[in-house]
Amino acid sequence: MARATKKTARGRAAPRLAKVGPGELLTLLDFVRYAVSRFVEAELAFAHGTTDPVAEAAFLVSEALHLNPEQFEIFANARVTVAEGKTILDLIHRRVTTRKPAAYLVNKIYMRGLPFYVDERVIVPRSFIGELLDSHFGSDGAAGSLIDDPTAVERVLDLCTGSGCLAILAAHHFPNAAVDAVDISKGAIEVATRNVGEYGLEDRISLYHGDLFAPLGDARYDLIITNPPYVDAEGMAALPPECRAEPKLAFDGGDDGLDVVRRILREAPDHLTPDGGLICEIGRGRELVDEAFPELPLLWLDTEDSEAEVFWIAAADLG
Repeated sequence: MARATKKTARGRAAPRLAKVGPGELLTLLDFVRYAVSRFVEAELAFAHGTTDPVAEAAFLVSEALHLNPEQFEIFANARVTVAEGKTILDLIHRRVTTRKPAAYLVNKIYMRGLPFYVDERVIVPRSFIGELLDSHFGSDGAAGSLIDDPTAVERVLDLCTGSGCLAILAAHHFPNAAVDAVDISKGAIEVATRNVGEYGLEDRISLYHGDLFAPLGDARYDLIITNPPYVDAEGMAALPPECRAEPKLAFDGGDDGLDVVRRILREAPDHLTPDGGLICEIGRGRELVDEAFPELPLLWLDTEDSEAEVFWIAAADLG
C-alpha cells in the first residue's frame, strides 16, 4: 500500500525542498539564491511589500538576521552562522509550504522605510497612498501638489485603516494634524493600536471600531484617505493562496468591487471641510469607477509602481 502523501491546506502535495548539506550555503547571498530557486520552483505569488522572488528572499534573510533591508548590501557577502542558517532555512521552508505572506512569518512589513507590526488579523499593507502623500502633498508648491502646505492640515481621517500604517504615515506627514482611523474589524484595531503605541502617537491618532463613518458623528476632515475593499467577485475567486491567508473582509468589494467605494463617495461630503478632499485606492478598477461615477471629475494619480490605481477628488466636486 502506498504511503499517504502530505497535503497542503488547498489539497496539493506539499513541496519538497532541496536538502542543504553542512557548509553548502555560507553567505547572505548564498541563502538568497537558494530561497529564490525554491520560491520560483514553488510558483509563489508576490504582492505583499515585495514584487519578485529576489526582493522577498532578501527581505526574509534580513529579518532572520535582524538587519534593516537597507543593510543587506553591506553584509551580502558576510558568513552566516550555523544557528542563523537554520533560522533562515526554516523561514524559507515555511514560506514555500504554507504559502503565507512573508510579512506574517516575521510579523513585520516596511512602508516608506518604516517598520510596522502585522499578523493574520490585518491585510498586509501595500498601499500606494504612502508614496502619494510624499509626491502630491508637499510643502514646496510643486506642480501637481494637491495640498501645498502640510502644516495647515488640522484633521485627517483614515478609513479602513487595517494595521494603522497609513494613519501613522499621515501623522508624520501632517505634523499639526489630529488623525482619526476607523476599521470594522476589532482585530485590525488591536493591531493598529499596537503600531500607534510603538510610534508614540497615542495623543495624535484616535482609533475607532466601526463601519466607515458611523463612529465619527458629524466630524469633518481636511483630508480623507482610504484603501477600502475593492476586489470583485471574479477576483475573489481567483485570489492566490497568499491572499487567501489574509482577512477576506479586507478584499471583498462585492460583485463589481465597488460596494464600499460607493458608500464612501456618498457619505464623504458630510465629513469633509469645504477645502478638503478624498484620496481613495481602487486597484485596477478605474474603468468601472469611471463608468459608475461619470459625473465626478476624478483625478487619477500615478506612482512609481502603479498607474491610475488611486483617485483624488476635492470636496467641492463631491457636492
